[in-house]
Amino acid sequence: MALDRLKQAVTHVTGIGQPPHPFDPLSETEIEKAVAVIRKEYPNVFFNAVTLWEPRKAEMMAWIKDPEHTPRPHRIADVVCIGAGSKVFDGTVDLDEGKLLDWVQTEGVQPLITMEDLQIVETVVRKDPKVIEQCGIVGIPPEDMHKVYCDPWTIGYDERFGTGIRLQQALMYYRPHVDDSQYSYPLDFCPIYNSDTQEIIHIDVPKVRRQVNKAPPNNYHAQAIEAEGGFRKDLKPIHITQPEGVSFTMDGRYISWQNWKLHIGFNYREGMVLSNITFNDKGNVRDTFWRLSLAEMVVPYGNPEHPHQRKHAFDLGEYGGGYMTNSLSLGCDCKGAIHYMDAAFVNRAGSPITIKNAICIHEEDAGILFKHTDFRDDSCTVTRARKLVISHVFTAANYEYCVYWIFHQDGTIQLEIKLTGILNTYAMNPGEDLHGWGTEVYPGVNAHNHQHLFCLRIDPNIDGPNNSVFMVDAMRGDGEVGSKENPYGNAFYAKKTKLETPEQAKTDYNGATSRTWEMCNEGKINPYSKKPVSYKLVSREVPELLPKPGSLVWNRAGFARHAVHVTNYDDTQIHPAGRHVPQTSGTPSQGIPQWIAANPSANLVDTDVVLWHTFGITHFPSPEDFPVMPAEPMTLLLRPRNFFTRNPCLDVPPSYCSVPSGVRQGGALVDGISRLAFGGGEKKDGGKGCC
Repeated sequence: MALDRLKQAVTHVTGIGQPPHPFDPLSETEIEKAVAVIRKEYPNVFFNAVTLWEPRKAEMMAWIKDPEHTPRPHRIADVVCIGAGSKVFDGTVDLDEGKLLDWVQTEGVQPLITMEDLQIVETVVRKDPKVIEQCGIVGIPPEDMHKVYCDPWTIGYDERFGTGIRLQQALMYYRPHVDDSQYSYPLDFCPIYNSDTQEIIHIDVPKVRRQVNKAPPNNYHAQAIEAEGGFRKDLKPIHITQPEGVSFTMDGRYISWQNWKLHIGFNYREGMVLSNITFNDKGNVRDTFWRLSLAEMVVPYGNPEHPHQRKHAFDLGEYGGGYMTNSLSLGCDCKGAIHYMDAAFVNRAGSPITIKNAICIHEEDAGILFKHTDFRDDSCTVTRARKLVISHVFTAANYEYCVYWIFHQDGTIQLEIKLTGILNTYAMNPGEDLHGWGTEVYPGVNAHNHQHLFCLRIDPNIDGPNNSVFMVDAMRGDGEVGSKENPYGNAFYAKKTKLETPEQAKTDYNGATSRTWEMCNEGKINPYSKKPVSYKLVSREVPELLPKPGSLVWNRAGFARHAVHVTNYDDTQIHPAGRHVPQTSGTPSQGIPQWIAANPSANLVDTDVVLWHTFGITHFPSPEDFPVMPAEPMTLLLRPRNFFTRNPCLDVPPSYCSVPSGVRQGGALVDGISRLAFGGGEKKDGGKGCC
């Protein structure tokens, strides 16, 4: 019943019948309209992407501040198409006027590989005589070709083929049985596939051959676990209920929750895009961030042997985080009272397709929000927190990436990414020396060292668009022990370095100084601290890009060379590795390095800036990660600093509050399970007990 009430409430506030908000993703109808406009003039192209061309920032800000007197931004589609001979076309379509605004053939690039592109390859490799021959060499007879599988990847870059031909590389596997995991049976050769002609044009074969693995299957599905002794039986149910419904409201794609309000967008490449994020500070609606998105990532592998140097997937720029998104109705990806959002895309033929339940929105208990107990008399105040979670999950071949944007009641925004799925594996001979580049995670299975490096695009709007960025380090005070300025040697302070130019702003993480970065509005000063209002980036999982300067990965993934880059805002600068990533050589480097090189001494002070942050993990695989990897989380925070004049969540109702006079204040304790666990009811001592 509670879920039915939620559905009714959501239906009531979704704004059905209203024109789409300028930030809303394109609907199926709008995609069809854009395709029709293109087809009228260019009937022989295939569609790679049809997505929202986001309104220009200045135009959009003006409309949001005064929608009654400002022209509404037009709905414009951003289109990428592919013609015969791997020709690439970029265009925009004005959907309000139904006309093509521009259309250009873009030379020397290849757009991302779609799910349709990937699915064709497996059929082709099974029929190719050269692949069948190689399968025979490693021990797979022709009659077993239906048991041969592949994970198609973009080729990264290979100087033998360049960028003029649209290519994929097929990472090969074998399944003894249809329910077995192919990642226990990797094959040692790598076919190269021409997407334009749909044929295998080359096969990379290693100098040392490796036969198909003879080890028994290593599976993780339910039947396999039951056969090995079954599941543990000591887990009791945890029920998550909200009998009175959720605490957030939806108005179209705008969500309001606990003083927060923001727009939830979605596109084929970045996945979720959060825009126009504001916080209601006791009636004063304050800007915090204009746009937040996970803009790019790269997964470089650490085996130097050919052709493994090509294994460095840009999962967003080469495949699309939106395109790879799971339908969350298919599993227990979210629990509780859930609100879902769909996502509409285009297929190769130009027809709209929809991923149902692409985004999940729900609340969770978040433990203690704040607490204090006075040791003198046991008077106690404890307030429990909750958080709003906006999430999507995408599958990049073998790996799953679970992306959670989390909003907290104290004004903090958190990004958490959980990494799960299956290791990328390669064949190995018994007793083979892996030279430290990988780990034998199962007999005959070599999992190579690799990194997962994500690039977060932060467009700050801290009480307005004119912001500055400071690097902040915890530093010991000057002077030796016994000196006048530091007689006891215990002084330390926050050293703030203003990042004034893009060249200077290339900065790296330093755990020894607890380094953070502050985005602030120097024109607005906190009346108590006398410091500028700001938001602080707190991120501690920041490994260096391990491929060396001048390497293929270093050239192509210029955004990952430093933990932080800062650039001037530019409407066209959304993708840190460039608009079209597949098969780029990195010479010259696209995206952030190119933008900075164009004006390395540009002013970044008190102006509209974008902060780009690269974070992630370095993964040395182990048997515990196989046959499926337990989720490994990584997280970062955007925390208000000097933004408020006091704790902004004091008005969250306490779970319990008593004062030294013995008078209990606020709500009564309702956590009956905790009372039961600690031996019954609350204390009969004038209300001084707690939980």
